[in-house]
Amino acid sequence: MPTVPSPQTVLDRVRRDVERNTLRARNGIKMVAGVDRPGVGQTPKDVVWQRGRTQLWHYRNDPEIHGGVRYGPPLLIVFSMVSRSYILDLTPGNSFVEQLLTAGFDVYMLDWGEPDERDANNGLEDYVDDYIPAGVDRVLELSGADEVNLFGYCFGGDLALLYAAHHPDAPLRSLTVLATPVDFRHMGPLADIFAVGGMDVGSVLDSDGNVPPSIVVQGFRALTPTAEVTRYVTLWERLWNDEYVASYQAMTGWSDDHVPFPGAAARQTAEMLVRGNGMVNDRLTVGGDRVHLSDIQVPFLTVRANRDHIVPPDATAPLIDLVGSPDKHELCLDAGHMGLVVGRTAAKTTVPTIIDFVRRRSDPLDAAETSREA
Repeated sequence: MPTVPSPQTVLDRVRRDVERNTLRARNGIKMVAGVDRPGVGQTPKDVVWQRGRTQLWHYRNDPEIHGGVRYGPPLLIVFSMVSRSYILDLTPGNSFVEQLLTAGFDVYMLDWGEPDERDANNGLEDYVDDYIPAGVDRVLELSGADEVNLFGYCFGGDLALLYAAHHPDAPLRSLTVLATPVDFRHMGPLADIFAVGGMDVGSVLDSDGNVPPSIVVQGFRALTPTAEVTRYVTLWERLWNDEYVASYQAMTGWSDDHVPFPGAAARQTAEMLVRGNGMVNDRLTVGGDRVHLSDIQVPFLTVRANRDHIVPPDATAPLIDLVGSPDKHELCLDAGHMGLVVGRTAAKTTVPTIIDFVRRRSDPLDAAETSREA
């Protein structure tokens, strides 16, 4: 016969459920009212270069906070073009950038800002042959280094790949990309719309000449049509937990927070990367020049997730074989897109692996160099 719970056990469960329902009501009211939203992107930084809407950020590396051995050359992050970069610096204690600083790296980031009508004619070559090289030059000038470790996130990884391929003599010590698609046949409905015989990018441009954020958001949502319902069910179950609610607000806020995609770059992406599947088929052109991923020879790491619904695993899988570097590595994790950079998987596996890869190809800085940087 089944065990009958004691009256005290039943009473404890009732009290727990009443308490949790009270907390659910309180947190639900706060969420609807938009109060107590967690602060994001809080790691101190300085704008050290700007061109148009694009900025180069230098994260402050306070020796008293980030003690221990320091490493060079600097690490430059190239972010994606369609979302906000604070996913890499989500909240204190759950920040990819914070972990890199603590590990002893000098961290910079190229953030593309929010494109407007002045950016509508920006093509991929503007980013690959202008903004990234200028950002690299500024990092070298400020740091006194002669190389950088380059890190590309999502579509920023594609830009970093094109930069490294088009500039084989670029001052790179290593190249790491995370959640970076190369086989665009597997990018789901958002790519299918613009595939051969499909819709022209011009039909979705806004009055500024850019692809509006709403198109990007709806494209990603179409990849997992039931996700919206599922996340609300999960939220209700854990709405009593303040820590979970804060994390939920930060991550879902980011997933709905996109920026316009410059029209010219969107057209090139649709034509060269989607319809021509240029990375897999070795049909890439930047600034009128043919470029080849096989020309990338620097130490290389690709990190991808097997439960990524934004950049599906079939879209990232071919990359390791396309890059020509003899020193190349792949890390495939049981995680989703955001789980690669925030949460437990990121803290326990992704970030430590990236840190180890870059450290092994970096140099410890002596006390004098560390003092000058600070």
